[in-house]
Amino acid sequence: MLSCIINDAETQVQAELHQLERYVHDALGVAVTTTPWRGGERLPHFLKDLYRFAQVDLLGMHGLLVIDANPAEQPPAAVREHMDLLRTKQDADVIYVRAQVTAYNRKRLIEQKVPFIVPGNQMYLPMLAIDLREHFRRLRSEQPSFSPSTQAVVIHALLRGAEEAFIPLEMAQRLGYSAMTMTRAFDELEVANLGEVTTRGRERCLRFTGRRQETWTKAQPFLRSPVTKRLFIRRTEAGVGGIRAGLSALAEYSMLVPPAYTTYALSREDWKSLRQRHKAIEVPTQDPDAQEIEVWSYPPALFAERDVVDSLSLYLSLKADRDERTEASLDEMMRKLGW
Repeated sequence: MLSCIINDAETQVQAELHQLERYVHDALGVAVTTTPWRGGERLPHFLKDLYRFAQVDLLGMHGLLVIDANPAEQPPAAVREHMDLLRTKQDADVIYVRAQVTAYNRKRLIEQKVPFIVPGNQMYLPMLAIDLREHFRRLRSEQPSFSPSTQAVVIHALLRGAEEAFIPLEMAQRLGYSAMTMTRAFDELEVANLGEVTTRGRERCLRFTGRRQETWTKAQPFLRSPVTKRLFIRRTEAGVGGIRAGLSALAEYSMLVPPAYTTYALSREDWKSLRQRHKAIEVPTQDPDAQEIEVWSYPPALFAERDVVDSLSLYLSLKADRDERTEASLDEMMRKLGW
């Protein structure tokens, strides 16, 4: 069993080194080759337990790659201490390598002056005057939309406590995502300057930096309609069992007259289940038995009240509607939030 674990760890390290070689070649246009380092026999046991090692020659620099293959991230200050200790044991520049590092810890590694490479994401080599942050430059320049999970965090905070400090595990339990997905959501929010990430003991904490209206306004370029698909189906005998959405929901939040048909929002999973239980027959809009279905990128029930989708998600789903009555009703609904 122990040999299997060791072999799995070595395989993981080799995969990371191949990714590193490709990343450096794509980013700098130079070919690099890594080779095993045989000088670790006299290192302290805790360093040999924490890291694997390889040599690399890059643009005339002889470097020692220190590969962290542990599941949990170490505090950047501890990494700095380990790198300093390794620097005293051999004559080469020491470079920390890890497959994934959170945005918070990447900033702290730079503050600690630790050279590092996160293959495919970031390369900080001050000895070569290299500081490539491709992922973050792309995020800031193109302003892509938040992932559905990140958008869910924003809406949860605005509706249920923007002043609260959130941690990934708690948010994962509240919203039904994995802790790793919530960690990536925290990274997106930090890069977009919507939230500040700090540490509390061993936990990362996210706190939104502005008031609710300020956060909502600042988040607009990153937020998108939760609706991934709209269609009309014939009314089923069993009913849809979804959450009212679209103009049907807007009529609940404003003086808008309800439409002739009811609109329901379903998650992808619920829509798939509905199709399996009942043969969903698409029909024209004017069919008297039509009901509209919206398939959402995150579960509409997460923030629903009284079987009606939340006002913020509803606004995002309808803000592209240029009908004057819809626009006026959306304004009426948002004013009621009291921000």
